[in-house]
Amino acid sequence: MSKKILLAAINAKYIHSNLAVYCLDAYARKYSEAVKEGRVSVIYREFTINQQIDEILEEIYREKPDVIGFSCYIWNISYVMTLIKELKVLLPHTDIWLGGPEVSYNRGEILQEHPEITGVMCGEGERVFASLCDYYGNDTEGEFDSTPPQPIDLSSLPFIYADEAETEQGTELVPNALFQSLKHKILYYETSRGCPFSCSYCLSSLDKAVRFRSIDKVLKEIQFFLDHQVSQVKFVDRTFNCNKSHATAIWKYIAQHDNGITNFHFEIGADLLGEEELEILKNMRPGLVQLEIGVQSTNDITIKEVSRKMDLVRLKEVVQKLRGFQNINLHLDLIAGLPYEDFESFKHSFNEIYALYSDQLQLGFLKVLKGSAIAEKSEKYGIAYRSYPPYEVLYTDWLSFDEILKLKQVEDMVEQYYNSEQFTCSLRYLLTYFDTPFAMFEKLGEYYEVHFEKNKKHARIDRYRILLQFFRDFFAERPELHTEEQILRELMTFDVYLRENMKTRPDFAPDVQEYRDSFRQISREMGHHGEHIEALSRRTWKLIRDMGIPVQTWNTQAELPESVQIVGFDYNERNPLNYNAAVYQI
Repeated sequence: MSKKILLAAINAKYIHSNLAVYCLDAYARKYSEAVKEGRVSVIYREFTINQQIDEILEEIYREKPDVIGFSCYIWNISYVMTLIKELKVLLPHTDIWLGGPEVSYNRGEILQEHPEITGVMCGEGERVFASLCDYYGNDTEGEFDSTPPQPIDLSSLPFIYADEAETEQGTELVPNALFQSLKHKILYYETSRGCPFSCSYCLSSLDKAVRFRSIDKVLKEIQFFLDHQVSQVKFVDRTFNCNKSHATAIWKYIAQHDNGITNFHFEIGADLLGEEELEILKNMRPGLVQLEIGVQSTNDITIKEVSRKMDLVRLKEVVQKLRGFQNINLHLDLIAGLPYEDFESFKHSFNEIYALYSDQLQLGFLKVLKGSAIAEKSEKYGIAYRSYPPYEVLYTDWLSFDEILKLKQVEDMVEQYYNSEQFTCSLRYLLTYFDTPFAMFEKLGEYYEVHFEKNKKHARIDRYRILLQFFRDFFAERPELHTEEQILRELMTFDVYLRENMKTRPDFAPDVQEYRDSFRQISREMGHHGEHIEALSRRTWKLIRDMGIPVQTWNTQAELPESVQIVGFDYNERNPLNYNAAVYQI
């Protein structure tokens, strides 16, 4: 009788998918004799941490599997452990196996504390799982060896999203059932494993032997994504461009075969980019790629202590060039809580990287991961961290918990106001009243803490109102407030209309009643370009132009007042990077 193995993935969000369980399943179907001969059947189910546990229990129970395998990470391990206890009650004769980075480095401890677990698969799982299938398919006696063999040849791994079919033109990739079920989600893709660097906070540094999938296979698989107009492909390679020829070949290919739809996400080392790669990136379609760049800190002592190799001068030079191309969405990352980085040092890191004006600035907090080098040195650094996932830093010898909480406020304000890309002009103007970007977000965070309940969610339009009230309260003593508030209100109105053709005019928008006749005439002339018209002061318009907002010109026969600048927003033509409407100077 066939044994059933169920692979369960508990994802953080619905839009995510789990590359690991698909890889295990695909490899077993190709290389496990028990699976190929039908002695073992493998199925997988995906869930999210936002689902009720009872719902997941019921679905797994109805499958009545002989074996269950869970893919474990810091974001789902607590959830998984709760599930396991309940599943063992419902399915007492079902074996339960774990795998993934959250259990690979403390297997003995996991098995001792959770007797309901049968075993833990360590390291690269494909061959171990195929052997596990044969173990159950052959009803093998004795213990199963869950230790991985030699590092796997990445070119031997099946392409999980398609099946191979022989045609007159050769072997073609045909979409499989998995692809059909995931085509509306982010698709994860891997062309290399390992990392040449030794950052002490990262588990990827433990595998320094970087291995690459055959470039011929990679390009063929990329073409599959392009042919089927996948929305986004996220490369999970730890430092994608650590091998110049590998990265260059892929970037050249996607630039030459761009379908006008698919976006590719890469995590890169910006300081490793040479002029050839920059030239390729420069000529790509806007929105074809997005780049994530881990800076982590600009403190030289900190960078050296965590064994990170980074040329900060080159990194900033490259980021500025990439920004100048105006065709690539850029994400920059910082980590708070690293050794030798105190509050003042982190403020400096924040201000230095904020000045690069990336599209996203991720302010993260150190996670002391099991198996990482920094975990072994946590006592040396005085790092205290949560005893439960995600093991986030509480304080260090350089950073107190009070300061961590202050940084949490800043993180929240950056996420709401900067990373949303909905307040671009308003924030740039507000920043002129503060010594540094950090000071602005720090004061805004303090304002939220005093005036609003913690974790309360605010609608976007309410966040504009809060920003205006913050400005009024913070600068109440300044005599020139009225004039400057008028500029801020105009900039906020401009920000609103960049994203959305509001049916109701915002209550903070300046009165433009006297220009209504001109607006109507302009709208008739502009046709579909006249979805919204706005009047701004000349000073406000100069500020917007100085910020580098892309602007086109529209000629009109309307009589316009010389004292203001009239602008139009076209919502049929949007920026592919930030979804802003096209702006016309009239």
